[in-house]
Amino acid sequence: MKAYVPNKKGVEIAVKKTVKHLFPLAEGMTDDDLIVSESRLREHWETVFRVILKDNNKTTDKFFSTLPSIKETLIKDAEFILESDPAAKSLTEVIAIYPGFFAICCYRIAHRLNKFSIPLLPRMITEYAHKITGIDIHPGAVIGTPFSIDHGTGIVIGETTIIGNYVKIYQGVTLGALSVDKSKASDKRHPTIEDNVILYAGSTILGGTTIVGKGSIIGGNVWLTESIAPGSVVYHKSEVIVKRQNDAEDPVNFVI
Repeated sequence: MKAYVPNKKGVEIAVKKTVKHLFPLAEGMTDDDLIVSESRLREHWETVFRVILKDNNKTTDKFFSTLPSIKETLIKDAEFILESDPAAKSLTEVIAIYPGFFAICCYRIAHRLNKFSIPLLPRMITEYAHKITGIDIHPGAVIGTPFSIDHGTGIVIGETTIIGNYVKIYQGVTLGALSVDKSKASDKRHPTIEDNVILYAGSTILGGTTIVGKGSIIGGNVWLTESIAPGSVVYHKSEVIVKRQNDAEDPVNFVI
């Protein structure tokens, strides 16, 4: 059986053009430029869809009708990132250069296409974001609004993950499955993160029945495989010993 796969470079260009169309920023585009831009963007998406769909024009119309709502959601995401990150100086900065925001953009686009039951393409879009940012979000995951990713490198969010509203995630977080078993492909394998939760760097939360209750804080490097109540604080306690070099009795081993 012959498999039809959209051109990878063409998909990447379509994503970049879509993000620029949604957020033209300071590129000096007039209203006329935007009309031309949308026309060309539609043609590009029609070409991408043509490889895997019979009615590519209808799908293009359906997809473009959702762009205003995608943009509205992404603006809320960007505002939440700006509000959450003391280093962020403006909304323009977040939209223009934050890798976490770009990964969220790709996810929001891919998730909408995933809802249309389009094969391959949603994964190609999120894998493009993964390649660029190091953030791996499956298009099947359900993520509320607003959503904040800070730094982001090394984040993994599995297919059946459910994330609520006003959730903040830092670098190295994994929302994964307890085991990798093909027979469980149709099961809920990944955790549920309720509203107003913060997941700090390096935390790992596994399992389809694992629920992180509303308003909880998960500290760095925590390994969690069971549900926790709303308002919980979970942290990994480790001992840090500081000595003067001349007082050290044991050899010091450096691991890099």
